Amino acid sequence: MYQLSEITDNVYRISIYVKDFNLQFNHFLIKDDEPMLYHAGLQQTFPVLLEAVSKLIDPRLLRWIGFSHFEVDECGALNKWLEIAPHARPVCSDIGALVNMSDFAIRPAVGLAHRETFSTGKFKFQFFKTPHLPHGWDAGVLFEQHNRTLFCSDLFFHHGNVEPLTNNDILGIHQASLEQQQAGPLIDYSPYSDKTLPMLQELSGLEPTLLATMHGSSYNGDCKQMLLDLDSIMRSTLSQPSIL
Repeated sequence: MYQLSEITDNVYRISIYVKDFNLQFNHFLIKDDEPMLYHAGLQQTFPVLLEAVSKLIDPRLLRWIGFSHFEVDECGALNKWLEIAPHARPVCSDIGALVNMSDFAIRPAVGLAHRETFSTGKFKFQFFKTPHLPHGWDAGVLFEQHNRTLFCSDLFFHHGNVEPLTNNDILGIHQASLEQQQAGPLIDYSPYSDKTLPMLQELSGLEPTLLATMHGSSYNGDCKQMLLDLDSIMRSTLSQPSIL
């Protein structure tokens, strides 16, 4: 089962809730001249996601498959999408294109440098490298300039089968989820370093109006301040040394 919601103009959130993890896996379909699916999803949920995308467009018309970093929920089913959509290209960081996609993807990826832009037609996207934020040296986020939407991957993740879009504070539930993660087997989920705050400040300076989160509700409140406040949450929760 999936939940399909238009969270802003021609941006559709497709959410698949996995009860065993108490976690939503969210994918975003951008309808434009060159449609893009952001987050290719897990191989095991590909049939469900394909059904959802088919409600919106002919999947064969996809031109872009985007993702933040090399991880199974971000790009596990990438090649399945590339097989269906003959003109689609993966799009990710230049590091990701070089060290991962060059061997993994069945079609060459478009690797983006920091602040590089590309267009799908009406919408123009700008890529921001965020190495190790939240994780992965190939990580980055994508900013859509028309709707001012920041596709922020695992930043602000939170548990639960929650509403598609909210303007309520999500920092509290994000901190609780992060603390839960730190207490379990995924204790080293994300690092905190002296580069974390400058990256969050740069993203805050974009003044997004919508945070499209990979896990949990998307947020359309004070996104600029939310990104700045995220630093203190990460610093206090993640900076303690792990006990091995």
